[in-house]
Amino acid sequence: MSTRLSDYDYELPEHLIASHPPAQRGDSRLLVVHRDSKTREDREFKDIIECLNLGDVLVLNRTKVIPARLIGKRATGGKIEIFLHQRLEGSEERWKVLAAPARKARDGDVIQFEGLICTIERDLGEGEKIVTFDKIGAEFLRAIERVGQVPLPPYIHRQPEGEDKERYQTVFAEVPGAVAAPTAGLHFTTELLDAIRAKGVEIAYVTLHTGLGTFRPVESEDITQHRMHEEFYELTEADAAIINAAKAAGGRCVAVGTTTVRTLETLAGGGGATSHPITAGSGMSGIFIYPPYQFQVPDAMVTNFHLPKSTLLMMISAFAGREFVIDCYNHAIESGYRFFSYGDAMLIL
Repeated sequence: MSTRLSDYDYELPEHLIASHPPAQRGDSRLLVVHRDSKTREDREFKDIIECLNLGDVLVLNRTKVIPARLIGKRATGGKIEIFLHQRLEGSEERWKVLAAPARKARDGDVIQFEGLICTIERDLGEGEKIVTFDKIGAEFLRAIERVGQVPLPPYIHRQPEGEDKERYQTVFAEVPGAVAAPTAGLHFTTELLDAIRAKGVEIAYVTLHTGLGTFRPVESEDITQHRMHEEFYELTEADAAIINAAKAAGGRCVAVGTTTVRTLETLAGGGGATSHPITAGSGMSGIFIYPPYQFQVPDAMVTNFHLPKSTLLMMISAFAGREFVIDCYNHAIESGYRFFSYGDAMLIL
């Protein structure tokens, strides 16, 4: 298994990057990949129900994307952007943010928004700051809903539009805190989830608040030197029991998205020789999964197509084999699949 960054590269034509969601949620293509036989099928996403069996458990990330991009004014009247990055553990009002232009956001500066104020507390370098807001909890969430914008990924080269408020959010999003969507979940409609339940597939949930670290490039040719940004995760006792019961009865755990996989593997101890029941818990995960890695919880994975040289591509390479994954990506490119957040999906069995 390679730990060289260059082995996780591929050429992607610009026109295959999906800049908008499909006209209707769920109208996506699905590349079904079979790890054992090294075969694949071109399907529609709605066909995923045919690939799920009675007794399986589908695990979804119920994090909710917050409108993290805030445009405010300094005391001088100059415009400044504050991009919410991560709420500091143990505090409701203190956040790590990215400020632009960073040089004009000095320690002690007060930034005014419509009905919301933040104070620059400390500079962390490279545009990152710690700030303190004047509102917390539900009042803070109401304020950013009013003044914030949808935090579209950097490879979508346009301003947020009306449709993004709904479409850059899963239909099962419940727990506010993410600044990037768990994009594999964007394909599921309420009707499809109801049909999946009716087939006898259990549904369980985790929470992992996806941060900007998901877009952070790997800069070292030796990928083992890369360090992940930590993200908050949680699994309840009830959902842990659903997952454990399904696996104990011989069902498969089908993890929807790399965020779900990271949560499950963090709680399972980060890989190992033997599988064991998963335990409930919460905390901060900085797990970095790359080949070789022995997965303990997921038996199958739903995922979108990821950026070249990304940690997400490395994770699915650990799950399905690097050479096979790159071959599947080349097939997807030749077949005109749409890539990245608003793109098509892959089911790895």
